[in-house]
Amino acid sequence: MQNRTLEVGVGLFLLAGILALLLLALRVSGLSTSANADAYKLYAYFDNIAGLTVRAKVTMAGVTIGKVTAIDLDRDTFTGRVTVELDKSVNNLPTDSTASILTAGLLGEKYIGISVGGEEAVLKDGGTIHDTQSSLVLEDLIGKFLLNTVSKDAK
Repeated sequence: MQNRTLEVGVGLFLLAGILALLLLALRVSGLSTSANADAYKLYAYFDNIAGLTVRAKVTMAGVTIGKVTAIDLDRDTFTGRVTVELDKSVNNLPTDSTASILTAGLLGEKYIGISVGGEEAVLKDGGTIHDTQSSLVLEDLIGKFLLNTVSKDAK
């Protein structure tokens, strides 16, 4: 009887460990089991979205205030359209706010940073952030540096 109790205890302990690992994986990956009802959507158009992914964080002053929910191509202007979902607690963003694609850490995870503008009018649900700064692509910078070096040597 005592052997059976020990086996059940070990089984419950293993089950609790597996559930804890599953919860940790969900937290780390940014996935959630429920939709955020206290959020609103904004759109931003970028010339280059290199490296930005769906579920990337949106920050303001280093604080996460939302996430990227969709990335697609605007077929009229041939720019990337990013749909972001922001917390309702940040519902007073001025219309002249700036959205920039930034890089976090050495691994190069891309996220959107919002800088607050000074206008009194605020962005509403479904609004667009017009002032954007695209992703910095290392290959483009290296290419510009090499071309600049070659053109100086040619002169």
